[in-house]
Amino acid sequence: MSNIIRIATRKSPLAIWQAEEVKRQLQQFHPDLAVELIGITTKGDKILDTPLAKIGGKGLFVKELEVKMLEGKADIAVHSMKDVPMALPEGLHLPIILQRHDPLDAFVSNQYTALDDLPQNAKVGTSS
Repeated sequence: MSNIIRIATRKSPLAIWQAEEVKRQLQQFHPDLAVELIGITTKGDKILDTPLAKIGGKGLFVKELEVKMLEGKADIAVHSMKDVPMALPEGLHLPIILQRHDPLDAFVSNQYTALDDLPQNAKVGTSS
């Protein structure tokens, strides 16, 4: 194993947290390993005026990370699985998926305190 691992990651707070968690776990098992985070702005980060589903959805947040790895400028990429396309570019694969943290979701309402309080046939929006 090389003495340095370069992790490609988006620059969002969630992405940085995820990359830092991978860094922490890598260094827990390999204390002498140096880990460098490479912050990348993706196409999905730049497009703020158009619904992402309208321009491609999946892949908009990972393409630039994949390119960094394929160019040899990053060793691994850390990203949320929800945005990773089913088919990966040739030469890339998913060797590791970390143990999931608390999977609970939050219910936010200005009128109801719980999902059970919603009227029958209420419409609920979701987001990640």
